[in-house]
Amino acid sequence: MLGHMTARRTFGIGASGAPRLAALAGLLADETRAACVLALLDGRAWTAGELARYTGVAASTASEHLGKLVAGGLLTEERQGRHRYVRLADGGVAQLVEDLAARAGPVPPAERPRTLGAAGAGSAMARGRTCYDHLAGRLGIALADALTRRELLCQDNGFALTDAGVRWFADTGIALERGGRRPLARACLDWTERRPHLAGVAGAALCRHALTAGWCERIGSERAVRVTGTGRTALRDLLDIAPPDLA
Repeated sequence: MLGHMTARRTFGIGASGAPRLAALAGLLADETRAACVLALLDGRAWTAGELARYTGVAASTASEHLGKLVAGGLLTEERQGRHRYVRLADGGVAQLVEDLAARAGPVPPAERPRTLGAAGAGSAMARGRTCYDHLAGRLGIALADALTRRELLCQDNGFALTDAGVRWFADTGIALERGGRRPLARACLDWTERRPHLAGVAGAALCRHALTAGWCERIGSERAVRVTGTGRTALRDLLDIAPPDLA
């Protein structure tokens, strides 16, 4: 009994937090709502109609689900004219969703895509994608590994940029927006690769630069991205990443 009381004081939650935790878990326990938040990991705002088509449900059903996610604090919404847009509330929600997806494990064989198109989309997502505002998939892992090999990123105890890493970002023209409570570098467990990729301020800055500089481009309606010819040259010169590792 004493041990339980000590644990409650340590974590500052206690039994009073159980209803809130159960309510949060319930928001993601529905498959349609889970599909909505996974789609919104691309960091962009979607309309209710777009999410209805994406999840394959009626517009009224999608609207009801989105209302619950907004009320629960997982999504935020804004209206422009007749359109209602929703997005993930913040980076913390994105981290929660990505961590839960990684914890859920790989897709069982019986649930794997049966059509060539679906398999191709899944393969593209595994090669490279955005995870809210940073790069994930094999591309994200290749970048984290390259930064670590060049001693720009330290993975000894979580992720941390070294002094050389901070200078590398500055010399490369990638601005790191300091300030706020967001960590400069954070490890985010990749749900397809089962290894951490780079998130945090540095991860977001690198992703933003890769897209605006034309190193990467979005493909399809999913979060998938691919490295362009310009990107292969830049990442080879800057981080010594071999083109086959980016294919």
